Amino acid sequence: MENEMKIFKDFLVSKSLKLTRPRKIILREVFQNHDHFTVDELFEQIREKHSNVSRATIYRTMPLLIDAGLLKQSLRCEAKDRYEHIYGHEKHLHFICDRCGKIIEIELKQLENILNDMAKEYDFKIREYNLGARGLCKECQKKTE
Repeated sequence: MENEMKIFKDFLVSKSLKLTRPRKIILREVFQNHDHFTVDELFEQIREKHSNVSRATIYRTMPLLIDAGLLKQSLRCEAKDRYEHIYGHEKHLHFICDRCGKIIEIELKQLENILNDMAKEYDFKIREYNLGARGLCKECQKKTE
């Protein structure tokens, strides 16, 4: 958590912003969350421990965490943006079940090589991958049989 806090603090300083107590709380809660989450879910998680952090503060802090390279808006499910912390994690793609909403993370290594080769062919430098596939998970497939 120290690395993430330092990265965020350095980023904020570079933008002439301060690492306030609410921002520290939000950062800690984001990194305690090991699932994909919405702002509303994060707000409920924070509100249980800290009643003084508003939903608006969370909404304003999310883009800062993204710009600092600590958080990613990873997918959109059921008309809501879902986030995940990415610092220290391997790149991956998401298999998303259309029926139950289950999210399965898949390593990107093989596909990453293909994408990098394609990018090289077009003299394109990839900054970020945002890949996902929708379908039915194993459990939901069994229910349709």
